[in-house]
Amino acid sequence: MTATNDVEALLPVKLGAGGGVHYAQGIRAGRWVFATGHMGQDFENGMAPDVMNVRAPHSGAPKREKEASLIFDHIEAVLTAGGTELANVVRTDQYYTTVHAVPPYQATRRSRFGALIPPSTSIVEQGFVVPGADINLQAIAVVPEDGFQPEHIHNKDLAGRPTSGYSPALTVGDFVFVPGITSMAQGDEPRRNAVAEAARIEQGMQWGGQSIKLETEFIITNRITPSLALAGATIDDIVKAQIYLSDPDDYSACNDAWIKHFGDNGPALSIIPCATEGLAVIDGKIEINVLAVKSGGATKKEHITAGVETAFQGQVEAVRAGDLLFISGLMASNVTGLVAQAERDPGQPWYSSPATAQAECIIASAEKICQTAGTSLGNAVRIQQFHTDISEFYPVHQAWRRHLPDAALPFAAVHVPHPLPVPGATMLMDIWVYAP
Repeated sequence: MTATNDVEALLPVKLGAGGGVHYAQGIRAGRWVFATGHMGQDFENGMAPDVMNVRAPHSGAPKREKEASLIFDHIEAVLTAGGTELANVVRTDQYYTTVHAVPPYQATRRSRFGALIPPSTSIVEQGFVVPGADINLQAIAVVPEDGFQPEHIHNKDLAGRPTSGYSPALTVGDFVFVPGITSMAQGDEPRRNAVAEAARIEQGMQWGGQSIKLETEFIITNRITPSLALAGATIDDIVKAQIYLSDPDDYSACNDAWIKHFGDNGPALSIIPCATEGLAVIDGKIEINVLAVKSGGATKKEHITAGVETAFQGQVEAVRAGDLLFISGLMASNVTGLVAQAERDPGQPWYSSPATAQAECIIASAEKICQTAGTSLGNAVRIQQFHTDISEFYPVHQAWRRHLPDAALPFAAVHVPHPLPVPGATMLMDIWVYAP
């Protein structure tokens, strides 16, 4: 199936010397508008000169405040081009290079959104594809229609901190968006260094459970489950999840704790590394965000099986819900690890490009899943690329262009810590596709 005419690239630009990178600032797909990978760039110089103000960096507003403001200008331009506005944003994902970028960003976000801040995920990573960028923002919005308008759900026991201010859940039609959740204590819960005591090994003990499993279990049962219940959903209704881990040693233990809750009914899942102390709570090891559908609603959860091998035990290939297809995080791997064509030959190290080979493998797997689901990768609305070597971005983008030569792509390229879950893998892709 080819790309549908219902998918439109919004404000496409060509970047880099010779315009070799084709970037879609946004995508409108039916009733959805996606703005992915936004930084404080001007699309000509890299970071906007007014943001950096290299010769007099402290003569005006702080750099990160100007950066956040320009990013929101870009987001609003995309939303306007897509026929919607900030009031209809249903989710944001923020990546930072430092925790010091969070307060100026959040202050700007509050000034733009007002009291209704959508569910949010904030993660510190190592960098982005534009030098000097400290913030990278993705936003998802809707074009409202009867029965399909954002509704914020408020609950004092599950609310974000006042500095964040986001809603603990939001519904639009049958879809339920829940923000990134950590093991942070709330209200009068017992705590230790801001982490809920129930999510930690007993103080003074050297063993008494695995800390990552305790945190994962706590977040699922004490945070995600009640948040979903506010909107009429259960964990069985989750269609897409992202898990961010600050310790790569926790990959398998976290997944083991996760899949015990789902059996064969798991959501599409990506497990992504983040910086040490890269979450809101210094001692926290994990953050999880989820998207679900309402129990018993017209929008159903459908597993897509195309014969693509996944990296984790129990990880499904993809889930379709309504007009969206969510693909689990893909790496160039099979049951034996990294695919052979993506390995570097030590005797002939410069006769191949492992980055290109990985990208070609991932794109082929994603297209296979799309075809099984009755759609096309040309309908991709959100492509998050997590690289352990950000210098590999360009050969990866060229692989995309060979597959979709005329398309401006809605990508975000994020530099994450090494290693990824599959030894030798240097990129992981999280892809959403329109599937009407």
